Amino acid sequence: MSQLPYKTILCDVLVVGAGGAGCRAAIEAAKHNLDVVIISKELLGKAHTSMAEGGYNVSLGNVDPLDDVETHFKDTVVGGAYLNNQELVEILVTDAAERIFDLEEVGAVFDRTPEGKIAQRPFGKQSWRRTAYASDRTGSEIMVTLTEAIRKSSVRVFDEVFATKILVHDGRAAGVCAVDLKYGDYLVFRAKAVVMATGGAGRIFKVTSNAQLDVGDGYAMAYEAGAALIDMEMIQFHPTGMVRPESARGRLVTEAVRGEGGILLNNRGERFMARYYPQVMELAGRDQVARSIMTEVLEGRGSPDGGVYLSIAHLPRSVIEFRLESMIEQFADAGVDIRNEPMQVSPTAHHFMGGILIDTDAQSTIPGLFAAGECTGGVHGGNRLGGNALADTQVFGALAGKNAAEFAKEHGLPPVDRDEIRDEFVRLEAMLLRESGISPADAREELTTLMWNDVQIFRNEEGLSRAVKELRRIEKEVVPNIKVDIQVKRFNPGWHQAIEFGHMVITARMVAEAALMRKGSRGAHFRTDADPNDDGLYNIVIRKGDDGEMVLEKRDLVITKIPPP
Repeated sequence: MSQLPYKTILCDVLVVGAGGAGCRAAIEAAKHNLDVVIISKELLGKAHTSMAEGGYNVSLGNVDPLDDVETHFKDTVVGGAYLNNQELVEILVTDAAERIFDLEEVGAVFDRTPEGKIAQRPFGKQSWRRTAYASDRTGSEIMVTLTEAIRKSSVRVFDEVFATKILVHDGRAAGVCAVDLKYGDYLVFRAKAVVMATGGAGRIFKVTSNAQLDVGDGYAMAYEAGAALIDMEMIQFHPTGMVRPESARGRLVTEAVRGEGGILLNNRGERFMARYYPQVMELAGRDQVARSIMTEVLEGRGSPDGGVYLSIAHLPRSVIEFRLESMIEQFADAGVDIRNEPMQVSPTAHHFMGGILIDTDAQSTIPGLFAAGECTGGVHGGNRLGGNALADTQVFGALAGKNAAEFAKEHGLPPVDRDEIRDEFVRLEAMLLRESGISPADAREELTTLMWNDVQIFRNEEGLSRAVKELRRIEKEVVPNIKVDIQVKRFNPGWHQAIEFGHMVITARMVAEAALMRKGSRGAHFRTDADPNDDGLYNIVIRKGDDGEMVLEKRDLVITKIPPP
């Protein structure tokens, strides 16, 4: 096929993704008087960050004066099952305060104590009340603030643009290939430095709290470009997602509900967390609560719809109505008044602790390619504390933006390979031209069901081996035969899903292959057939080999302060 026409956009720093991390990176990079471009699959301000409800972890000591960064550090490492890169944790806990003050300076409004300080609530597996919040709409407050800041800055915004491939020249990031989702135009963004802030991949599972577009684009593109990824098997299943109605299954029920005093009950009316974690009850780690709920369900003590009950009816109505306003509205749509009735909840695929391997400059293993937020790995280890994700977006978003800008000032614009660009757009075009093949909807249903059945909360050798075998088959047989029914480029969601599916398969394979390799249980990775000789105290690094095959290897932990027990 001859060269397909495309438009080229030049810039100094390119940010891929416009959630909390991407917007923060773009704002920071623009402070260096550079030409900064941010691209996003959705409209600016609609990123998944806006769905984060509970809060932002920061050791301010406003509510519990004894809290400090050292305690935040310890809680994060212990909560992460000691798999965290402790150098990155140090950055997170140290910079979180300055970054929340940045948000306040540009207009974010957090709830206050009677003394006028930022209010903080308790969250699971934390020593103190550390989670700053804006009612139960913290992510939305942050995104509204960042979006306004972007609009007031010099950052050029290209929304509803889908990046499909990272361009690399002589081992250095050079930009991305992309598609304009509105008009179907092919685009090439060339840059001196690139920041990936593409979020997670909950949509590779059938039940998830994630937005529709969270399919793992960043993980797959980084892998294909030759970057290393770490601990991709570590998926957090949030313990409380909605069960009914079916159309809302998996929708997040914020940890703030339990933080404010919500209790979990089985079908016998028992507060069952007393059986599993009596000292902390509902504020155990997310992985612990999720496994406890699933155990109740599997042993026949769940609700009729396959969940358990979460009740706040014992709390003062004033607390519920002021601090859990969104939850009232969310369940009212399902015909449940949470002020008087229990909610039905069950676990839902929520957050990736693994992702693109970064250093303390937020740079990947590819020079000039930086990353921040959920698309990165190492910060949260084997399990993320609730409230650390929003802090992560701001701390590492700012760090990635700053260092990408400095890299751009020190390096010229790299060339790009026109043949590589042509091959990418020919690949995308082929999905529209096939006369027969597999629909992206059918392919996605097969993939997400497989992942939910075999790579879920409880894992074993048989299920993981089956998942790996099937995913390898899907990669070879299904991906090359994806066909789009409507053969137009303008406003064609079927085409967009077809492109996404290739990314979903690569991401799912990394998750399943790493989970199969890790024989012991650690953090969010729980093997019912765990090898007692595998303590899991290592990271798993994934790369694309020179022969095109997926390569996995174990790596020693990065320990600076707290050695594993």
